[in-house]
Amino acid sequence: MSQLTRKEIDLFSKKILEDYDANNPSTIFKDKMKINNSDALIIQSTVTKLREKRGEEIIGFKIGCVLKETQKKMGFTQPAWGTLWKKELYQNGVVLNKKNYSNPAMEAEFGITLNRNIDPKLVTPEYIFKSIESIYPLIEIHNLVFHGEAPHGSELLANNAIHAGIVLGPENKLPKSDQVTDLKLLYDKKIVDAWENKIWPKDILSEIEWLVKEQSKINNILKKGNLILTGAYGFPVPINEKKLIEVTSSAFGNARANFI
Repeated sequence: MSQLTRKEIDLFSKKILEDYDANNPSTIFKDKMKINNSDALIIQSTVTKLREKRGEEIIGFKIGCVLKETQKKMGFTQPAWGTLWKKELYQNGVVLNKKNYSNPAMEAEFGITLNRNIDPKLVTPEYIFKSIESIYPLIEIHNLVFHGEAPHGSELLANNAIHAGIVLGPENKLPKSDQVTDLKLLYDKKIVDAWENKIWPKDILSEIEWLVKEQSKINNILKKGNLILTGAYGFPVPINEKKLIEVTSSAFGNARANFI
C-alpha cells in the first residue's frame, strides 16, 4: 500500500533522475527519508517513464540480490529488478571515465537474450530455456551509493537497483547441454571475487521465472531481443584506483573494460 501521494512520487522521481544525470545519486535519502518497497518501485517506474519520454530506449531488465544473504542485508524476502538502457550498453574493451560515476563498483555476471516474447501463462523452466537466443559474460556497473539508513532496500529499488551500465562480453549461442563454469571478477589482473561450479542452465536461470511474474504484475512482458541480467553471486565491489576490469568464465568467455 502506498504511503506517498502522487505529488510526492512525481517530485521524488524527478529529483532522482536529476541526481542520476549529475552523477550524484540518491540525495533525497540524505535526510533519512523512509519509504516502503512498493513506493520505491513506483518511483523507479516513474523515472523509467521520464527517461522514455525524453527518448531513451529500454533494452531489457536486470535481476539483483539473488542470494539470500544479500536479500537479508537489503531487507528483502525476494530478489530485486531494474531496467536496462541502450545508452548504457557498452561493447567489450570499452574505455570509460570514472568521473561519470559515483563510487563505481562492479559485478561479474551473465546475461541472456530472448528469441521470442515471453508469455507469463506458459512459463516453465523448459519454456524459458527454449526462449533463449544467446548467453554472455558481462560486467555490470553500479553507482554504489547509499545515503539512507540500513537496510537499504527501498533506496536500492528507487535508484533502479543502483544500475549504471553494462559491458557486454562475447556472444555464445544457446548451449545444447549442461555446462559447468567458473566466474571471476579481476581488477588490474588480480582476482577480487570468484565462484566455482556454476551450472548452466540450472544456476544461471534460477530467477528468470520470478522476473517474468514480477513484470506481469505491472502488465509488462519480456520481449524478443531483450537482454536479461540473470543475477550476480556477490555484492558490487568498488574499483577505487583500479583501472582494468575483467570478468572471466571458463565456459562462456571474458569481458573487459578500462576505467580512466
